[in-house]
Amino acid sequence: MHIAIIGNIGAGKTTLTQMLGQHYKWDVMYEAVEGNPYLADFYGDMERWAFNLQVFFLNNRFAQVQKIRSATYATIIQDRTIYEDAFIFARNLYESGIMTERDYKTYLLLFESIINTVSHPDLLIYLKAGIPKLVSQIQKRGRNFEADISTDYLENLNRYYDDFSSNYEHGKILEIDVNNIDFALNSADFKVITDLLDKELFYV
Repeated sequence: MHIAIIGNIGAGKTTLTQMLGQHYKWDVMYEAVEGNPYLADFYGDMERWAFNLQVFFLNNRFAQVQKIRSATYATIIQDRTIYEDAFIFARNLYESGIMTERDYKTYLLLFESIINTVSHPDLLIYLKAGIPKLVSQIQKRGRNFEADISTDYLENLNRYYDDFSSNYEHGKILEIDVNNIDFALNSADFKVITDLLDKELFYV
């Protein structure tokens, strides 16, 4: 199976990906954050680096999907999907005036060429979090390049995530509200999530 976790910056995707991978003995694929050559520059000057960053992420995600397709007998859990690149992050950059129309159209042409060659995940897990939770998590992990992310930026992304999840038609999507839980530190909260997954994946 191909299972993917989606959600805003700071929602807990990477942590949950790691924990579920260990719990179910699944193979894990993480988002390319560490070592990303554009991310720090992007947060310093979004208009200059938006297109470069999105193309880098799109290429990385495409390479991940190809690996997933070749892993015939494995179950893989993925931190963030190729859909978020286009329908949430690139869309937000364009509609907020950060990415030019020319760059956005070029990006979408590339995305459409890629998406026609990939298969959809068997299950999406959407971690839904409000701004206070996101800000708290971002501050907690202390990445320097994320220090200046505005709440307006996060609110826009949340709006696009909600729109994407409510209109997603390519397979199952499991929405989990993480505002009042801490699955990383509270085993009972983590069990709530695994119980939901057990029911979704293993029980008919």
